[in-house]
Amino acid sequence: MNRLINIIKNKYFIAALAFVVWMLFFDRNDLSTQFEYRSQLKALNTEKDFYTKETERVKKDLEELSSDPNKLQKFAREKYLMKKDNEDVFVIVKQPKTEE
Repeated sequence: MNRLINIIKNKYFIAALAFVVWMLFFDRNDLSTQFEYRSQLKALNTEKDFYTKETERVKKDLEELSSDPNKLQKFAREKYLMKKDNEDVFVIVKQPKTEE
């Protein structure tokens, strides 16, 4: 017990304890900030993966559209409702089912 009191009264122990408390709770990069940074990093990495996959999909679609005129025509008709001069376009919109 006497030894424990001597260790607690030691100025190096007090300085080290103060340093650890300061670094864990009061510093600009404390534990809660580090946790927030990690969660932001995880979210940004997920977003990065999504956009990387989306970019690859768009590049593949662009390659298909620039190489195949039939796919280009189909894409233009479906996405932009384009038509030939002698055609009529009918847009069918499905109504969502309502529960009664």
